[in-house]
Amino acid sequence: MISKRPYLIRALYDWISDNGLTPHLLVNAELATVAVPVQYVNEGRIVLNVSQGAVRNLELGNDWIEFSARFGGMQHWIRFPPSAVIAVYARENGQGMVFGPEPEGDDSPSPAEPPEPDKPSPERRPTLKRVK
Repeated sequence: MISKRPYLIRALYDWISDNGLTPHLLVNAELATVAVPVQYVNEGRIVLNVSQGAVRNLELGNDWIEFSARFGGMQHWIRFPPSAVIAVYARENGQGMVFGPEPEGDDSPSPAEPPEPDKPSPERRPTLKRVK
């Protein structure tokens, strides 16, 4: 199954923005796939203001969260997977959601393995009826 985290991030972003508050993302900056300005990382994490006025070209995708933002007056391209997001919250009141670690594997069967067909029990064999 597809991770629910990107969907929850988008929903919380919309909910916080619709209430006139400032959405922030707490991101694990220690992952190799996270591209953020390292000078603003504190204890392996970075807090990002992702409000409409603070970022440009925000894409909250299923595979990547990307946008352009200014840090210390310098323009930076920010990119990281949704799995790097630790929390989404409103700056003004702290309401939002903290995410747990992503499960490592996927319990769903792979597409190459078709499910076994149900076998009818001897008591309930399928029957055909003639319809006129």
